[in-house]
Amino acid sequence: MTSGSIRVLIADDQQMVRQGFTVLLNTQPDIEVVGQAVHGLDAVAKVAELTPDVVLMDIRMPELSGIEATRRVTTETPGTRVLVLTTFDLDEYVYDALCAGASGFLLKDASADQLAEAVRVVAAGDALLAPAITRKLIAEFSRMNDRPRAPLKERVGDLTERETEVLTLIAHGLSNAEIAEHLVVAEQTVKTHVGRILVKLGLRDRTQAAVFAYESGLVRPSGY
Repeated sequence: MTSGSIRVLIADDQQMVRQGFTVLLNTQPDIEVVGQAVHGLDAVAKVAELTPDVVLMDIRMPELSGIEATRRVTTETPGTRVLVLTTFDLDEYVYDALCAGASGFLLKDASADQLAEAVRVVAAGDALLAPAITRKLIAEFSRMNDRPRAPLKERVGDLTERETEVLTLIAHGLSNAEIAEHLVVAEQTVKTHVGRILVKLGLRDRTQAAVFAYESGLVRPSGY
């Protein structure tokens, strides 16, 4: 492995899952699995010790749930990104994990290529929002909490009209390139807007921006 490899920690209470993902990821020239954790508390401790770039975090684990472990990791070790692993595409806990600071989620039956690409995307500071299932997930759980929180709604007012438009498109899962095409502007311009949105709203990444857009009431689940 080179010094520029993406360092990954795998947190899952199933040994076969940990070993399988380790084998798959270690075949990638730019990814290195630096450790494994058997439950949530172990994951938090291992992240503090190893400071990996990305944690593959199972949601349902003993000792400490993947949601709470995600919250602790993203708070205590902000340089580490969390990619949540789940068995079901509408796992009831995934939305909570995103709110806890996860940068996205991945189904456990993903292919080796999908797994490696997900790790690269999250490590690069982006978020897994492109798949339609993520938009479906956010919309589904937004319906369960459709009353905007006043403080969140007020924070939207800090954005310019164009930033608000970009945030809305982010919430619908559009990539920077797609937003640029939609607004007929340069992709670099979109990147600048996204950066300003994250700073103004105090958000970690695009996933949190999308969740914020729904929770604040800026975007409704009814469609785009």
